[in-house]
Amino acid sequence: MKKIIFSSIFIVLSVFVFYSYTSAQTESELRGQIDTANSQIDQINKEIAALSNQIAITAEQKNTLANAIASLTLQRNKLVKERTQTEKKIGITGLMIKTLDNQIDTKNDALNKSQESLASLIKSLHQQDGLTFMEKFFSEKDIAGASRLYNDTMSLNEGIKNHIDDVNKQKADLTVSKTKKEEEKTTLTTLKNTLVAKEQEIAATKKEKDSLLVATKNKETEYQKMLAEQLKRKVAFEKSIEDYESQLQFILNPNSIPKAGSSPLSWPLNSIVVTSPYGSRWGKFHYGVDFRAKVGSPVKAMATGTVMGTGDTDISCKGASFGKWVFIKYNNGLSSTYGHLSEIDATVGQKVIAGDVVAHSGNTGSSTGPHLHVSVYASGGVNVATVPSKACNGKIFTQPIAALSSYLNPSLYLPKL
Repeated sequence: MKKIIFSSIFIVLSVFVFYSYTSAQTESELRGQIDTANSQIDQINKEIAALSNQIAITAEQKNTLANAIASLTLQRNKLVKERTQTEKKIGITGLMIKTLDNQIDTKNDALNKSQESLASLIKSLHQQDGLTFMEKFFSEKDIAGASRLYNDTMSLNEGIKNHIDDVNKQKADLTVSKTKKEEEKTTLTTLKNTLVAKEQEIAATKKEKDSLLVATKNKETEYQKMLAEQLKRKVAFEKSIEDYESQLQFILNPNSIPKAGSSPLSWPLNSIVVTSPYGSRWGKFHYGVDFRAKVGSPVKAMATGTVMGTGDTDISCKGASFGKWVFIKYNNGLSSTYGHLSEIDATVGQKVIAGDVVAHSGNTGSSTGPHLHVSVYASGGVNVATVPSKACNGKIFTQPIAALSSYLNPSLYLPKL
């Protein structure tokens, strides 16, 4: 009897080992593909680092049209490498998910075979010599024999039960791992889409610069003249805005906004470096704070509120104001405008909470380099308005317009650095 029991256990376990072995070669092939992809990613990392170094060097060179095109070309090449890297990672994650699927299938097969073998074994034990277990139990000559039969049978049941429980646990762990990998793949796919959007934006900007290069026949003096005209238009535009806003009447009620220093707002970027604070700058007043932000950096809502407006001032007056912008009114009495964006992700009327991505930073509008401009106001003194532009041939433009008395120093309401 004992020989039969141990032979049966051996058969059940052998089924599991067999199924594990049959999938080993497939997993080995998948692992080889994963290792190859990882090696390719390492090489791409080196190429990205080299491009980053070239971009840094180019940024320090003279601000000429040819250099601007060279810089854009390097940035686009870097983005292409980053996208390729992300695609490789997506591929690796897919292979890992496939490996986990194979392992889960193996566990399922092993469980099914183990359960079938167990059922067959129990049936065989019950039918041996035409006697049921109870009949065999009572047919034993002495208590010792009956005890052995009982213990052997219970040992078999316990051993197989433990084996099935262990395989079930392994299957559950694999399922959790698969879910995590699927979430990772979704995140990577989102990143890839963001990189593609950046590539398209850089390509559009480069196309514009290429057209300028052709128009000026590569004469840097012509290009510098165009830049000077743009600066003149920008100054005139800002003057007309300030004249308009100075006429708006607004008396700030301190009780309508949070107390300065209470940090009611969170940071709009993941990495914070202030490049231009609120206050006097270059002989005039800067009504906001500029943050260092490379093109495509996620821009986040700073509190709970509602998106009240989005737009692009470049459409009517290129290079003179915010460029692409997003305006949010928060529930705490404050509002904010994000300027110089590359991409707008929010829609008018959308409810947001702190940390929600509403845009991506850029270099649109009146901007000498990629950064994020943030203006903060008392909500009672600011709204989106459409007004005529004296600086751009009588065209109209739409953007947040605020009474000068409603502007607030963002640093007083953001977390302390």
